[in-house]
Amino acid sequence: MANHKSALKRIRSSEKKRQRNRIFRSRARTEIKKARTFIEGADLENARQATLEAIRTLDKAAVKGILHPNNVARRKSRLMKKLARLEAEKA
Repeated sequence: MANHKSALKRIRSSEKKRQRNRIFRSRARTEIKKARTFIEGADLENARQATLEAIRTLDKAAVKGILHPNNVARRKSRLMKKLARLEAEKA
């Protein structure tokens, strides 16, 4: 356990940040999972909605510095590729 006052404060503040970041990271994962489920289920309209929502939550996480922008870009790209493939199959 830390002994210095500043180290103890650092522990408290980093724990608060960890808890707050966990919410956004978890929400992003959930939205991505929903989008993938709709895409795999070939439900085009719901897949579009879920993909847009997933992209929105990923962007929020990137703006807040919770996820790295390149990580967010990669995840968005993969989701959009899957959605585009589904749209091509439906067309």
